[in-house]
Amino acid sequence: MAEGLEVALTDLQSSWNNVQHHTDEISSSRLLVRRGQAFNITLYSRNRAFQPGLDNIIFVTETGPLPDLSKGTRAVFSLEGHPGSSPWIASLQTIGANSLEVSLCAPPMAAVGRYLLKVHIKSLQGPVTAYKLGEFILLFNPWCPEDAVYLESEPQRQEYVMNDYGFIYQGNKNWIRPCPWNYGQFEENIIDICLELLDKSLNFQIDPATDCALRGSPVYISRVVSAMINSNDDNGVLNGNWGENYSDGTNPTEWMGSVAILKQWHATGCQPVRYGQCWVFAAVTCTVMRCLGIPTRVITNFNSGHDTDGNLIIDEYYDNTGRILENKKKDSVWNFHVWNECWMARNDLPPGFGGWQVLDATPQETSNGLYCCGPASVRAIKEGEVDLNYDTAFAFSMVNADCMAWLVFGGKEQKLHQDTSTVGNFISTKSIQSDERDDITENYKYREAKTYPCKITYSQYSQYLSTDKLIRISALGEEKNSPEKILVKKIITLAYPSIVINVLGAAIVNQPLSIQVVFSNPLSEQVEDCVLTVEGSGLFRRQQRVLIGVLKPHHRASLTLETIPFKSGQRQIQANLRSNKFKDIKGYTNVYIGL
Repeated sequence: MAEGLEVALTDLQSSWNNVQHHTDEISSSRLLVRRGQAFNITLYSRNRAFQPGLDNIIFVTETGPLPDLSKGTRAVFSLEGHPGSSPWIASLQTIGANSLEVSLCAPPMAAVGRYLLKVHIKSLQGPVTAYKLGEFILLFNPWCPEDAVYLESEPQRQEYVMNDYGFIYQGNKNWIRPCPWNYGQFEENIIDICLELLDKSLNFQIDPATDCALRGSPVYISRVVSAMINSNDDNGVLNGNWGENYSDGTNPTEWMGSVAILKQWHATGCQPVRYGQCWVFAAVTCTVMRCLGIPTRVITNFNSGHDTDGNLIIDEYYDNTGRILENKKKDSVWNFHVWNECWMARNDLPPGFGGWQVLDATPQETSNGLYCCGPASVRAIKEGEVDLNYDTAFAFSMVNADCMAWLVFGGKEQKLHQDTSTVGNFISTKSIQSDERDDITENYKYREAKTYPCKITYSQYSQYLSTDKLIRISALGEEKNSPEKILVKKIITLAYPSIVINVLGAAIVNQPLSIQVVFSNPLSEQVEDCVLTVEGSGLFRRQQRVLIGVLKPHHRASLTLETIPFKSGQRQIQANLRSNKFKDIKGYTNVYIGL
């Protein structure tokens, strides 16, 4: 009878595996791998070589406090491989005199988190021996096409997963300033704090088995992280403070990075850190999500709406003196607001709504009873699909709500003004592998008045031109496959062509003076019957009338008149040009006549 194979030592090849899995910046001594991508380990035998056919090697992986095969938090898979028995894969690489190198691969939908790796070995007619091989951490894999967070572009993966610093844009729409931030997602112990954050969530506390089973979904993870970064419902990472007193904590403007915040939260037994505002919530969220392997970026929206009642309108109420009524003020528009976008597939939504998703950890409104927001598809926001999960209507209102002003008087409310363009401007994020700002407003909303140039020639409007030089233009638009129509109109006041009057030389009483008059034909057609009239008290004893005749299209002409001033002091010269196409084209200049 052959003796049973005994495992004496296991090499998890952490240093080599971590390089292959883009986790070497986190650690070279601990195994951190990404799902959907193989990693190698080596088993060293104490007594003999591995013998295929004689030794049956079965691997077991477990995550969470209650690992369960049916929930996917426990996996049992053989080195020989029985197709369909488990989505985890083990394959033989090399056999040495006393070593066995094996390749293991987690499925691309496996739950992320901390895993225990075991092996069961049964030799022919021998007992089953079990060994604990070690622990490893499994992360999302944006390099794996089958992973829900797969991002095709390597520059984007480097920016949104691997880059550990960035800029967060603050200020207002007329003064946008970048503020540097250290995300530090690969700093010491940050991965452990991120996993601790998941374990402190209300979901885990209530039902840890189900929570761990759902950790394969980036949609689920993002909602948990969004709720845990703020502390409104639990012992989350940050307390928000929008007041003026920060004496018992840190002013949000003083934070420069996420690492100090996360380490303080961990060191104090997961007590919320004081204090944060929107950009701090978003920055810490970015650190956690990038650490877990979900591509994430920080977004700033200038003139950001906060709609509290879900009507997609920011309502403001005024009394009859024009003062805003604070007691009725629930909605608001912030100078800027900061949230995150996370990249993931959305198999829970209709096709086409994957990609960037809004995630907002700032505690504004509740979602399914918790202070979290998202993930909401950016495309759904742009297309107005506000009924899609999660919190798309609220996210839509942040970038595209109308602002409505109301007059409250005599117990009645009267609509004063509706503004459709104030909310949602200069939506900004850091550019890919650049320190420049990238404006992504068009990802969220169509342009408010898409521009369609329309040229109206003079011949088209000249016969309708009134003496006050006004034109009213109306345009009727209709949406394809829709009965709705939109009418817009505008009154245009036409500018007069200019007449320039130049006084050539010094103006002295009783001395000859030359006056130059410059004028032009602005039309694309010939102008006829042109008459120039010039006069000026103290300069001309009678009105000067000159027949010009014809002006060619876009032709510029000048005429010089000679006169002898007969009065001193401040005087004015006026000129008027008339033709068959336009009338009363006027110009003037002031001149001082000396003695």
